[in-house]
Formats: sequence, structure tokens, C-alpha cells
Amino acid sequence: MALTSTASLPAPVDRVVALFCSEDFVRQVSEAAGGTLVSYQLTGELSGAFETQAARSVPSDRLPDFARKFVGATLTMNQQESWSAPAADGSRTVSITARISGAPVEASIVQTLTADGAQTTIEMQGTVSSNIPFFGEKIASAAEPAIGKALNLQVSEARKVLDA
Repeated sequence: MALTSTASLPAPVDRVVALFCSEDFVRQVSEAAGGTLVSYQLTGELSGAFETQAARSVPSDRLPDFARKFVGATLTMNQQESWSAPAADGSRTVSITARISGAPVEASIVQTLTADGAQTTIEMQGTVSSNIPFFGEKIASAAEPAIGKALNLQVSEARKVLDA
């Protein structure tokens, strides 16, 4: 299943990157989704290429009943991000892989953060897949809206911080 989204934030790219990669902000987004941040690690320096890893525990109550059978009342989402070094124009690309523990569901997403004056434009493209025979496409379809909402929640929480 395909994911696409475009958003804009009122801050330069370097400030958006610093916010998105702040453990406090990752915790804020996790809690806004009704979950908890289990662990977070940043490897490298924000000024160059770096990686982040986050594990979140989130309720599965928004998933359809048939999907909840596979994951239970809560699920753990493990997210790995590989950030590029800034390009000459300051833009960044981040490759995101999100996996749900205990369920063969994976999201592969690429976000591009581009300077647009004093703002940052964020474009996202990705896919959600599941390799369960016969049910994989149905499970991926059920997971897609939840993953899409989580990524959109990141932008809406960022606006709250940046507007404060």
C-alpha cells in the first residue's frame, strides 16, 4: 500500500531536523499518539549523516479487529531513520523503516526536507507491506492509515512546538 504526504513547517530545515531528532520531541509525539517511548538512540552528529532508532509501545485499539488478533492490545513499533548529510541547499533526506514487533508489517518511507524560504517543505513517499499469506494485503491496508496518521502527527506536534 502506498503512502504519500506533503506538509510545511514554519522553520528552517536545520531547526526541523533538530526538533524531529530530539528525544523529548519523539517522546511528545509518542504520547500524543497514546503510546509511550520505550527507547531512543541517536548515532552520529546532526551536522552530518546520522541515524536514530526509536521503540514505541502503542495501543492497537485503532486497528480493525482482525488485525488486532495478530498484535494484541498493544504493539511495539521499532523505527529506524537514516538521515543524509545536508545537501548544498540545506535539504535533507531521511529513509525510515518502521516494523511492528510480533506482526510481519513493515513501512518503508523516504522523507525529503527542503528549504522554502524561512519554511521547510516535507514530502513523504513510502509503502506498507505484510508478508502473511492470504491476509498480507488486508493487514497492510489496515496498518497504512495508522502509520500515515503517525507521520502526520509528527508534523502537527512540530507546529505546536515551533509556534510556541
